[in-house]
Amino acid sequence: MKKSAYESNPILDKLPKHLKQFIKPQNYEDYSAIDQAVWRYVMRKNVDYLSKVAHQSYVEGLEQTGISIDHIPNMYGMNRILKEIGWAAVAVDGFIPPSAFMEFQAYNVLVIASDIRQLENIEYTPAPDIIHEGAGHAPIIANPEYAEYLRRFGEIGSKAISSAKDYELYEAVRHLSIIKEAHGTSQEEIDTAEKHIEHLQENMGEPSEMALIRNLHWWTVEYGLIGTVDNPKIYGAGLLSSIGESKWCMKKEVVKLPYTIEAARQSFDITKPQPQLFVTPDFAFLSQVLEDFANTMALRTGGLSGIQKLVDSKALGSIELSTGLQVSGQFHRVIAHQNKPIYFQTVGPTALAYREKELVGHSTQHHLEGFGSPVGKLKGINLAIEDMGPRDLKAYKIYEGEQVSLEFEGGVKIEGTIITGTRNLQGKILLITFRDCTVTYDGTMLFLPDWGLYHMAVGQEVVSAFNGPADLNSFNLITHELSETTIKPEKSASRKQLEMFYQQIRDFREGTNTTTSRNKVFNELQKNYPEDWLLSVELYELAKKSNDAGFQQEIRAHLETVKQNNPKAGHLIDDGIELIETNFAKAL
Repeated sequence: MKKSAYESNPILDKLPKHLKQFIKPQNYEDYSAIDQAVWRYVMRKNVDYLSKVAHQSYVEGLEQTGISIDHIPNMYGMNRILKEIGWAAVAVDGFIPPSAFMEFQAYNVLVIASDIRQLENIEYTPAPDIIHEGAGHAPIIANPEYAEYLRRFGEIGSKAISSAKDYELYEAVRHLSIIKEAHGTSQEEIDTAEKHIEHLQENMGEPSEMALIRNLHWWTVEYGLIGTVDNPKIYGAGLLSSIGESKWCMKKEVVKLPYTIEAARQSFDITKPQPQLFVTPDFAFLSQVLEDFANTMALRTGGLSGIQKLVDSKALGSIELSTGLQVSGQFHRVIAHQNKPIYFQTVGPTALAYREKELVGHSTQHHLEGFGSPVGKLKGINLAIEDMGPRDLKAYKIYEGEQVSLEFEGGVKIEGTIITGTRNLQGKILLITFRDCTVTYDGTMLFLPDWGLYHMAVGQEVVSAFNGPADLNSFNLITHELSETTIKPEKSASRKQLEMFYQQIRDFREGTNTTTSRNKVFNELQKNYPEDWLLSVELYELAKKSNDAGFQQEIRAHLETVKQNNPKAGHLIDDGIELIETNFAKAL
């Protein structure tokens, strides 16, 4: 029996199969002592700084979600605590498709990229990692109003229609995030990947619904500020998890704007610090803007533009007619008259449903090569078919065994013999089935008798159009294959040795092995790892703790040399030392 990639619980049990395909094991033992040190440095720095500038829910949430400052969170441990607030967490491999990411949220599941950034990218990485997800997203969901916003966002966002270009951009962003975190990637390769993203972003055309709602997600869930424009606090996970951007965002150079639906039109660049940020007055206002945006989506507006969005997406989507009948498949074309859809056509496997449940006898096996139907009223008859009672239907000869010719407003004509009708529980007619049927429009044959039975959908208008199938069980959605996975390089002997030194110091600090000679480790660092700074900072903390003034001085002198040779690490070293000094001063 295949071992599960995760330890399930009642929340995860509710996940549909097509989402479970993205889950991978966390493999906690893969985290090295260097990884643990990176987590500890970022968390100590963040908690110290963010306690002053983050929304109060952050610090409270750290305690509620059981996230340790000293240890990378274990997914199983997190889940035991998260379930108390009705949420769960799963590990995934880096970026997953936006619609899947949002659908996880709709099920109250936090998606956590379980890899951790390299020490070289300690301040910020475009790749999703456990610092970003675990230390950024998780604490804020302890706030009930925000948690409901996140769930609702997932519910609505997963229905947003994408364009073919959106997926191309997702693949390019995923590629950049992978190579940027991979050891030994050349700057030239990174520059090429960034230029490719820039090129795609400049040539996206009219943004899709998914592109617009992803902007809202970015400016709230990832990079949101809360409070007033003059005195904002941080709640966005991208800011909470970046020791660089959490400081940068508070500077005057970063423009602070009141959050409105207009943020959907403000694009973002994941490779650079954000030049402007949006401030919401409170979490409830986020939900208000989200509902305003949802009112503009095909999910709620339907109509000709809704079907056209599905045609343009070239992906699996659904429409819902005014009777509640739902058609799911790849929409191929729509015929319009007076700016209204009068006929739609899918290609390939198509399924029909009512209230998200597939109609018996109308699976993809029954509609393997597509489905087409007129929409609207019959010509010259004010009463729509869906509003006709049994007597009305009989009067208009829409009745079993009758050979009829039905002409719709707009010109679509159906000629054939009625076999039967399919009704919902309220008695409304959803489908009419014909044999020996011909469907024509403007001299064009849309359906021929030798193609088999013709099922005509009943509905005078399209009330909704959305991404994905109406009934998740109608289609095989277990098709996900990552184009590339995160790169795990073979560790050199030198790297393994450095990890061992980090582990020895970690064990010493935690009291599991107090025989390690800290001076000996420090001498090895100076001799063989002159660029490494984080372990020296940890050694300085231990020297401070043991009140070894001479050792402290020796380490400080070495760190000054490291700063001269690597100026980029200067402020990180200074911040680490300052944090140690401050903590010891507080303890006195």
